[in-house]
Amino acid sequence: MSTTIKGLFPSRREVELAVEHLVQEYGIERTDIFIEPAGSENSAGDEPAGADVASGQNRETSDGSSAAYEGQLVVSVDMNEDEGDAVIQAFRDAGAVEVAGG
Repeated sequence: MSTTIKGLFPSRREVELAVEHLVQEYGIERTDIFIEPAGSENSAGDEPAGADVASGQNRETSDGSSAAYEGQLVVSVDMNEDEGDAVIQAFRDAGAVEVAGG
């Protein structure tokens, strides 16, 4: 029987770590993993990370205001029930702030 587990993440960096663990360590098919914004806000996460920090980009918009990192991201995984514990562990290891389903 199949089930869906969702994890809420603060930034894209944690999402990428979670997806990498699910695919490489737990053998979950990438086509069974879905990423979406948690709301209608910017889907970049709520803090700068990775290339945004390294490049020194000031994220200024065309009107001169700074672009905000807003909104969290949701990762959902469709899988067999027996894979649920592995998905929950991968989400927690990657920094999920909330995990639901299973």
